[in-house]
Amino acid sequence: MLLEDTIQVQAGGWARGYPIRVGNGIRRSLPSLISGHVKAHRYAVMADEQVAALYGREISEGLNRGGKKASLFTFPPGEGSKTREEWARLTDAMLEAGFGRDCAVVAVGGGVTGDLAGFVAATFMRGVPFVQVPTSLVAMIDSSVGGKAGVDVPSGKNLVGAFHPPRLVVVDPEVAVTLPRSERAQGLAEAVKHGAILDPVYLADLETNIPCVMNGEVGATGRVVVRSIEIKAGVVSKDERESGLRKILNFGHTLGHAVETAADYALPHGTCVALGMVLEARGGEKLGITRKGTSETLARMVGLLELPTEVPLGLDPQRVLKLTHSDERGRKGRPRYVLLAQLGKVAPSDDWGQDVPDEIVMEILQESSGRFSGRSDSSVARA
Repeated sequence: MLLEDTIQVQAGGWARGYPIRVGNGIRRSLPSLISGHVKAHRYAVMADEQVAALYGREISEGLNRGGKKASLFTFPPGEGSKTREEWARLTDAMLEAGFGRDCAVVAVGGGVTGDLAGFVAATFMRGVPFVQVPTSLVAMIDSSVGGKAGVDVPSGKNLVGAFHPPRLVVVDPEVAVTLPRSERAQGLAEAVKHGAILDPVYLADLETNIPCVMNGEVGATGRVVVRSIEIKAGVVSKDERESGLRKILNFGHTLGHAVETAADYALPHGTCVALGMVLEARGGEKLGITRKGTSETLARMVGLLELPTEVPLGLDPQRVLKLTHSDERGRKGRPRYVLLAQLGKVAPSDDWGQDVPDEIVMEILQESSGRFSGRSDSSVARA
C-alpha cells in the first residue's frame, strides 16, 4: 500500500512551483485537491476516447459533483491525434462551448493527452491553467512532469509546442497496475533512463523491480513511480526550459524519436526510447566516451521489458539518420546525442550533448538493422 507522497517541482514561472501528489486512489480526491491550486469558473477535461470511458467521465463527473463546472472533450486515441489539426478542433470546441479566460484544462490520459491538452491550455486565450492526471505509466513516470506541451508535424515529433507547466499533477499508481503488460513496459523504459543518467543504485534496483511492476504489483509500481518522479523533478527544478542540465533527460531520444518517426508512429514511444538508449550507448562506446559493457547492461534491462534491442525489420537506416537532423535538440544544423560516461553518469560537455559523426550513427544502425527477431507486435514498422 503506497502512502500519499508529495514531490515539489521548483519551476513553472511562479515562486511556489507545482506539486505532484502521488497515492493509491488519489484521483478520486481531485475536486478537493484542485481547489488549492486552480481557481477556475469552468474545467475542460480532455481524454482520448478509450481513456474517457475508463477515467475521463469519472473525473468530469467527480468535478461536477464537487461543485466544479466540468465538460468532457475527447479525441481518437494514439499518436495520430497529436497534430495541429486536433489542437485546432479542440480549441474551437472549447470556444463554441463558451469557455473563456477563467477556465482551466484537465488532461486525463497518457503522454499524447498531456502534450495535446497542454498545448491547448498553453495557447487558449493566451494561456490558461493546466492540471495533469496521468493514467499511463510513462506519463506518471516522465511526461506529466516538466511542462512540455506540443504536437507532431511531418518533419518530426514535438516540433511545434510550448513550455506550459501544470499547476498540479495527480498520480494514482492504482491506475497503472490495471494497464496491459506491454503498456507497463513503456513507462519502465523511462525509469531505466532515469537510473542510467543519474542513479546507478536505482538502476540496479530496477532489475529486481521490473518483473514485479510488469506483473502488476502495486507496491513495486508505487516505489518506481515515486523515485522516477523525484529524479525528473529534481532536474526540471534546476533547468525548466532545457537550457542546460535538463538535456540529460534526452538520453536515447535522438535516435529514439528518429526511429519512431521513421516507423510512422507504429512503434510506441517507450519502445523507441529503450532502443535509442541501447543504440546511443553503442555509439558512445565506439567513440571511447562510454565505458565498455554499458550497452550490454542496458540491452539486458530492455530485454526484461520484452522490448527490442535491435532496429526492427522494415526500417531504412538512411531515413532514420536523416530524421536525426530534424530533431528538436539539434544545434547548428547537427543532431546532438546525450552519451553516458558510465551507468549513472552522463558524459559532460558544454551543453550536455555530443556531436556523433553520421558515419558512426550509420554504422550502428546498419549493424543493428534487421537483427531483431523478437515479438511480432514490435516489428510492425514500415519505412
